[in-house]
Amino acid sequence: MRRQKRDRLDRAHANGYQAGLSGKSRDNCPYQSIEAKSEWLGGWRAAMNDRNMGLFK
Repeated sequence: MRRQKRDRLDRAHANGYQAGLSGKSRDNCPYQSIEAKSEWLGGWRAAMNDRNMGLFK
């Protein structure tokens, strides 16, 4: 069970990161659960930070 939960949260983080790289708004988060939403937003913030540092165009 723990592995499935971690995989789901890892996927939410990765999806948030991809959304951030593509320039989508944080309001576009598709998740409703607090845990998944938190992971998605963490990925989104990481991508925005990477974009602002010039790692991606």
